[in-house]
Amino acid sequence: MNEIEKNIRREFIHELISTHGAERTSLLPVLQEFQKKFGYIDGHSQQEIAFAMNIHPVEVNSIISFYSFLYESPRGRNTVRICRNIVCDFHGSNEIADAVRKEFKMNSGNTSGDGNITLEITNCFGLCDKSPSMIVNENVYEKIDKDSALKILRGL
Repeated sequence: MNEIEKNIRREFIHELISTHGAERTSLLPVLQEFQKKFGYIDGHSQQEIAFAMNIHPVEVNSIISFYSFLYESPRGRNTVRICRNIVCDFHGSNEIADAVRKEFKMNSGNTSGDGNITLEITNCFGLCDKSPSMIVNENVYEKIDKDSALKILRGL
């Protein structure tokens, strides 16, 4: 990351602190908005956020590590989450995940070579009665199979 990019991120961090405040309770909203703009929260920006909020960088990193929807590295343009709980598994979520990995040549948690899709196998979505389910970005798809999942993802 060059100095211009660092400065852009630093300025945005200060805007976020001005909006949300520098209290510890503001850390999660600051991280969420930062990620919304930049796609992930890099190490340098974690340091800048910690400095601006007068907290230790380890605290910032621990929050990012704890929440599965916060990222420390670049992601694909589209995030695909497939549920791995026992009900979804019974209804075919593993087969769906395998089909996605094969179609887009990736592993769980990895990003396709074209940078279009990042696949995550996650815990329960709370949609057991509509399993298997998949979340693509903010869109929820219920009672899918591998063919319908691939059709959705090919359209991204």
